[in-house]
Amino acid sequence: MLNTTTRRGTAALAGLASAALVLSACGGGGEDDDSLHILVVKHPLTGPMADMAWVDQLEDAAGVPIEWEEVSADWDQKKSTMLAAGDIPDLIVGTNAVTDADMVTFTGLFEDLSDDMDALPNVRAMFDAVPETELMATRPDGEVFSVPSYRRFWPQTATRQYINQTWLDNLGLAQPTTWDELHDVLLAFKTEDANGNGDPDDEIPVDWSPAGETGFGYFQPTVLLGSLGLPTTNGGGSGYFVEDGKVGNFLTDPRYMETVSFLHDLYADGLVSQDVMTQDYSAYQSVGRGDGDTAKVGFSWGWTASDRFGPQLADQYAPIAPLAANASVTGADLAWTYDSYSLNYGVNTITMSAQSTKKDAALKVVDAFYDQDLSLQALWGEFGQNIEELGSGAYNVLPPADATLDSSSWKWTTTLADNSPGWIRDDIEVTLPVDIQEAVEDEAPLTGALANIDPATDIWPGELIKMSAEDSSRLSLLHTDILGQAMQRWATWITEGGVESEWDDYVSQLDGLGLTEAVEIHQRYYDEYLANR
Repeated sequence: MLNTTTRRGTAALAGLASAALVLSACGGGGEDDDSLHILVVKHPLTGPMADMAWVDQLEDAAGVPIEWEEVSADWDQKKSTMLAAGDIPDLIVGTNAVTDADMVTFTGLFEDLSDDMDALPNVRAMFDAVPETELMATRPDGEVFSVPSYRRFWPQTATRQYINQTWLDNLGLAQPTTWDELHDVLLAFKTEDANGNGDPDDEIPVDWSPAGETGFGYFQPTVLLGSLGLPTTNGGGSGYFVEDGKVGNFLTDPRYMETVSFLHDLYADGLVSQDVMTQDYSAYQSVGRGDGDTAKVGFSWGWTASDRFGPQLADQYAPIAPLAANASVTGADLAWTYDSYSLNYGVNTITMSAQSTKKDAALKVVDAFYDQDLSLQALWGEFGQNIEELGSGAYNVLPPADATLDSSSWKWTTTLADNSPGWIRDDIEVTLPVDIQEAVEDEAPLTGALANIDPATDIWPGELIKMSAEDSSRLSLLHTDILGQAMQRWATWITEGGVESEWDDYVSQLDGLGLTEAVEIHQRYYDEYLANR
């Protein structure tokens, strides 16, 4: 299971809306004035911090008791109230729990760690060894308000494309290679009882992860933009992409219109889940896992086959290569979504209050998170239960102790996983868990399309760019209007049609809402980024 925190620049996690809010302490330092108060934003599956053995090492490093406030839902609501009141805990932990926008909006609330590097030797060493982490941490004026994480082993993309090979075999069909071939296959899935259970109406030919009001993310059909040669980042985000050194936004690119038109054709033929625009992430996952041995979904996108469809059905599904939009598109033209920065780096994973009365203890905890052994345990779980130490800088991530869980779910259940601060060194050896191995293996059909993308010139490197307070605030205002209109049209055009006839007016409307200005701001920062590489 993949953390989806970074995909739209928010701190929301997949499934958080349905989880409970868990608080183990009150704000403002907690009941014990001698304790260090740490708020942690957790995945809904993640158990109590008290159950994680490695947490004791943080308390030993701090030299004072730690009081944990554990949030598993409604973080954005709680955060807005807390920041507005100016009352935050000593430390906040969680990938992008405190965003760049928060930092430039609530000035003076967060500690500038750039003056504290002598007390953060592990962090300083990570910055030196992995310069991208320092870029992610440093604001235009040199402040460091939050420290990222570096995970190293994750693949280049979060989204893999799957088709039910068993259904294809049942119907005597070949894997599709173009949009038209996919359309024909999906029609057969719908009308010919592809899963063979005697009910011709229970198949869902295609389904995808729900998009939100603030843009696109993983496991969504925006990857089909790559069928027309348009490379995306992090599943699409707010629409920004780079092509030949020029920043654009696909929301007004003709290739986006063509992609939406194709998706409407599928929807109009009854090939798309009727819940695709209203379901939450947990419903999307649940439907994909079928009913026992009976699969329900024929074609979809996910992290791995076992994560998307469950261990019981995973063997039915085959990862397939990007589809050409038409016969004139060659393999050299294809692209995909490049997500390496968001997968291997966790932006803004730990942030300190500028009003902390326990600054020394807080700094010790920050640095302890970036210790080699503690980084491994915060990511994958405790030694002995989740990780085996082999000596000489070698480690083995163990299979789940709970045989009913896949390795991804097990990780999220027993530790902070991708939400943790930490630094996985490049000079250590780790035998990876099954879910990461599976993700790398399932990425093989995408290798050619990913090789067509040069990360240095063909992607929007958003995680590596810090904008000024003025530009961040301006973009926040512009995006509220732009994405509000664009995402509404996305849903309407797919379900009701009209993208071709309304396209010119829509493009003019987004330009009037400031999209041209927003692209120009991004271009300026991209040019500076290239000049300073």
